[in-house]
Amino acid sequence: MRKFIFSFIAVSIVMLSCQKKEFDLTDFGIFETSKNNSEQLNIALQSIKETCLGGKEIFISLPKGTYHFYENGALQKEYYISNHDQDNPKNVAFNFDGWDNMTFDGNGSQFIFHGRMLPFALKNSRNCKLKNFSIDFEHPHIAQVEIIENQEDKGIVFRTENWVNARLSADNWLEIYDENWTVKPITGIAFEPKTNHIVYRTSDLICDFSQSVQLDSNLFFSPNWKDERLKPQTKIALRCYYRPAPAIFLAENVDTEIENVRVHYAEGMGLLAQLCENITLNGFSVCLEQGSDRVFTTQADATHFSSCKGKIVSKNGLYENMMDDAINVHGTYLYVVKKIDSHSLIAKYMHEQSWGFAWGNQGDEVQFISSSTMEIIGEKNKISSIEPYNSNSISGVKEFLITFEKNIDAIEFENKSIGIENLTWCPEVVFSENTVRNNRARGALFSTPKDVVVEQNFFDHTSGCAILLCGDCNGWFETGACRNVLIKNNRFVNALTNMFQFTNAIISIYPEIPNIAEQKQYFHGGENHGVVIENNLFETFDQPIVFAKSLDGLIFRNNKIVQNTDYESFHWNNKRFLFLRTTNVKIENNDFEGGFDEAENVVFLEK
Repeated sequence: MRKFIFSFIAVSIVMLSCQKKEFDLTDFGIFETSKNNSEQLNIALQSIKETCLGGKEIFISLPKGTYHFYENGALQKEYYISNHDQDNPKNVAFNFDGWDNMTFDGNGSQFIFHGRMLPFALKNSRNCKLKNFSIDFEHPHIAQVEIIENQEDKGIVFRTENWVNARLSADNWLEIYDENWTVKPITGIAFEPKTNHIVYRTSDLICDFSQSVQLDSNLFFSPNWKDERLKPQTKIALRCYYRPAPAIFLAENVDTEIENVRVHYAEGMGLLAQLCENITLNGFSVCLEQGSDRVFTTQADATHFSSCKGKIVSKNGLYENMMDDAINVHGTYLYVVKKIDSHSLIAKYMHEQSWGFAWGNQGDEVQFISSSTMEIIGEKNKISSIEPYNSNSISGVKEFLITFEKNIDAIEFENKSIGIENLTWCPEVVFSENTVRNNRARGALFSTPKDVVVEQNFFDHTSGCAILLCGDCNGWFETGACRNVLIKNNRFVNALTNMFQFTNAIISIYPEIPNIAEQKQYFHGGENHGVVIENNLFETFDQPIVFAKSLDGLIFRNNKIVQNTDYESFHWNNKRFLFLRTTNVKIENNDFEGGFDEAENVVFLEK
């Protein structure tokens, strides 16, 4: 009965408002209180969509305020989201599926979510814009504790923050919980209490909470958690590796803008986009709320773009304290399972967090690659047809039957590990005027053959490398080779305070190549292509500036390198420039404080 009344009111409001195409969601019973607005929101958006979609612009808004949304009453949708755990359905709050020419304006509102939810989903849309709001969760699934006493070989006494619900499980392991979920953390990241920097040389902590004892309501002792590096007052973000949903999910959209939106927490990425064309982020941030005592934001990347095309622009953002990259741009290699005939084969998604959605379309250009050497095999081809294999639907698909325009008999598939790269779904990227700081692992990661520009950014204590160019047909199966990358007018301060994967230098060019000894081609760069690093300021306590592997074409010029003593040098790579199978390198007109011995600090391991 309650739902019927809300539906009747919603339809009446929409009928009256349809001529002007402007909607205030408070007219639908969505209020600035701690009560649950999920059901009313669901009804309102469905009513507006069903009645008023017709090509004209639609403006939906909420007055500035704090609005709460719970799992109960939320729309349940089956969404397969790249680089996330593929459990369904998702509990969606703001669901914009199939909308065109729509602007949603939160007017500076705070949206607080409860439980496990997907706050925003924008799918199958054209020319849509989201702006002026923040996203947070009342009870994050990452716990935060403060070290009270480190008894070294006897264990650690720690206190959970007041907003953390903590208890001991039946097997006496620390357990974090809320109304509809529990998490047993197994790892952590340590932060300095005053600066929010990740503690020097701590990386990913192993947190053994077995045989723990609860001393008080939020005070615990773990005798088997031993780590002498964790001093009293150190803040620890305790995590697991589960990532069910991002804060914002974009899929199969064209021309999307997100402006002045802040994500304070998500259990997955801050923003995940897949199969989208043209995305502009202006003032989008994954950041701590002002005045908050938290030291973490998202469970994984701040922004992540999987198999997109057109142009991705990310500017004027603040990305801090997340548990992975500020931006990660890549496609996805399919793995060849079986050749069917001279024009067709079966290929599949490989990574457990990347499957269930479309990979390509008729007419898309593709190429084949050897997994072991990451070399291109044969000539480029085009898709004649692609359809799910052993499945009736694209949703949830793992394997595809693909037919190609050209004959594929020249490629030897038998007993070979071969991937397929979709060259059509690769974007151009501009990452500019952003601040990236105090995050785990890496600053920015790019794996796309289209032009990449990284300029006027501030990379501050990224803990691992600041910029990574990758490519991997063996683990995450993330394409592809970078051809033209310009890294210009950026400032880098104290990267590499910790060791994570691919962190061989401040700028690390590191494709995954299991058998590089047999590689004949170069993966990144190429004739008349390459990576240009110019007019940047590097402030560092350690030595490595650039590491490159399987790269044809590198220019490092007009940069300034300032040495400091903020930390002790420790990196295994004690060379300014270290190259493995790298050619056509120019290092010129740089200013190295204290001088530069090229013979000592430019090392080629193999050409």
